[in-house]
Amino acid sequence: MASCASSSWLVLSSTNAKHKPSCFKFNAPIASQIQWHSESYTQRNLRHPPEIKRHWVEASDESLDSPERFTVASYNILGDRNVSQHSDLYVNVPSRYIKWDRRKRVISDELLGWDPDIICLQEVDKYLELSDIMVKAGYAGSYQRRTGDSVDGCAMFWKTDKFRLLEGENIKFKDIGLRDNVAQLSVFEMCESYSRRLLVGNIHVLYNPNKGEVKLGQIRFLSSRAHYLSEKWGNTPVVLAGDFNSTPQSGIYKFLSSSELNVKLYDKKELSGQKRCRPAQVIGENKETVGPVVTLDGLLKCWTDEEIKIATGDSQHHLAVHPLKLKSSYATVNGSKSTRGFNGEPLATSYHSKFLGSVDYLWYSDGIVPIRVLDTVSISDLLRAGGLPCKKVGSDHLALVSEFTFSVTNNEPTDKVAVGAAAPAIVDIEEPNNQQS
Repeated sequence: MASCASSSWLVLSSTNAKHKPSCFKFNAPIASQIQWHSESYTQRNLRHPPEIKRHWVEASDESLDSPERFTVASYNILGDRNVSQHSDLYVNVPSRYIKWDRRKRVISDELLGWDPDIICLQEVDKYLELSDIMVKAGYAGSYQRRTGDSVDGCAMFWKTDKFRLLEGENIKFKDIGLRDNVAQLSVFEMCESYSRRLLVGNIHVLYNPNKGEVKLGQIRFLSSRAHYLSEKWGNTPVVLAGDFNSTPQSGIYKFLSSSELNVKLYDKKELSGQKRCRPAQVIGENKETVGPVVTLDGLLKCWTDEEIKIATGDSQHHLAVHPLKLKSSYATVNGSKSTRGFNGEPLATSYHSKFLGSVDYLWYSDGIVPIRVLDTVSISDLLRAGGLPCKKVGSDHLALVSEFTFSVTNNEPTDKVAVGAAAPAIVDIEEPNNQQS
């Protein structure tokens, strides 16, 4: 990725060191040097923002090298309407960086510069404009708008000379009583290797930090559908991409990474970890970041039977489970000390005036392994930038990009399809109720 100005370079390198958590506190010297809330610092910094340059970091196991590789990107591109409805989040961002026409160019340059084979986008409310650009670059696409009054949704693009679409499924969580969020599932076959198939999921999980049970329900349902389609197509490997609106320290992250979670051990309003990631908390200016101690008895009482049913699928069972065995590509491939937390996840994938932390992930199942990832940006460089979007980053999120290789020799579908047959892409751009122009 190119720079945000011309004053300094961020150089990232691979390391095996253990790192600090994603939502963390700087020690006193670093926090005092940054002075993020200082108006004079912010004004001075915005006149001379740092360069933000991202680098690929390689997996340490060279035995994974294979000619059958593919790259997946996940990017919450910040919906245009969301910018206007939440302008308070971008008070430190120059207005020229917020305008959609400019951001569209920057986002397209970012994506086409990284040249991913499959792209998963969230907060897309200008799908046709992006599709025109991507089709000219050799991609096909599918789209699912959120239900209700929202105008954004999820979009997936893939290179037509690399993959053909075998089956697609769009998920409207409203159909199962889980709010207006949506997700996509697509089964692909490599054009030059019919035995190589891949299932990719794309989701934008509910934002509301107080609704941990809904977040769990959405992820649990997506995982269940992904598992069904994977088995249908011969245990096809799975990649789940998206904005999961949950931090690496959260119960929801534990659910994704361990395939189960006892919800009664958590406060549903703290299940996502989002409330601990305001910039002042992260850099250590607000020392009161630890919430009140909640007794086990208190946790047991904070869940209703209906909420337990939403989270686990059964009001009589406290254990939420999903059928996939998932690992995070960024946690698997070691990055720089300055960009990674204690469990290997990026310290930050999103930054605005009220949030600084990681909520975006690229999860993968058995059958594939990540061989490199596009490392993220250090906290100090993000703070010096004053906020996102910036000159060369078109959103308030950072894109995640990972290159994978297949780790098994074959995966045959249980439901046969004719060689060369391709499913039609699904594009849902229905007008929302009471849509504003």
